[in-house]
Amino acid sequence: MKKQRLREELLEKRKFLSGAYYQMADERICMLAAELPEFQQAEVVFCYVGMEGEINTRPLLEKVLAEGKRLGVPRCEKKGVMQVYEIHSLQDLAPGTFGILEPAPGAGLIRPEEIDLALIPCLTCNEQGARLGYGGGYYDRYLEQTACTRAALCRELFLTDDIPVEEHDQQMDLIVTETGAIHVGK
Repeated sequence: MKKQRLREELLEKRKFLSGAYYQMADERICMLAAELPEFQQAEVVFCYVGMEGEINTRPLLEKVLAEGKRLGVPRCEKKGVMQVYEIHSLQDLAPGTFGILEPAPGAGLIRPEEIDLALIPCLTCNEQGARLGYGGGYYDRYLEQTACTRAALCRELFLTDDIPVEEHDQQMDLIVTETGAIHVGK
């Protein structure tokens, strides 16, 4: 199945699930992600701010800040390019490209090599660590520069075995769903 067709099917599937399911799944995913040893040991965590339809990562962002860890959030710099900037509060976020909340101008840059754990969005992923995003390639290009642990946050009902993988696609080390964490290759 081609990537674009799979994206369309998954985006359509989102429309038919209840708000109660999304809330329950998102809360569990955030809780389980925060319990990971990789999260507990990380000093610098890179995490996206979930937009509509994505996992609501606010509880996770708040947990990172409450534990005194450095929190990096992505900001689109130009088409296909993002950087990660440190925030100290959710008040440091402002609507940016595509209306997505991102670090306001003036936030300090976090270099890719500083990141210990990256919490990444996806439309779907599989137990082998393949991930399908929205098609912009932002995360694949950024993750190429990192050596950190990569964890995709994915609702269980959206896991898919058959994901087309291309050479530039970056693999995940972990998949976190509402039912638990899958350590890829273990």
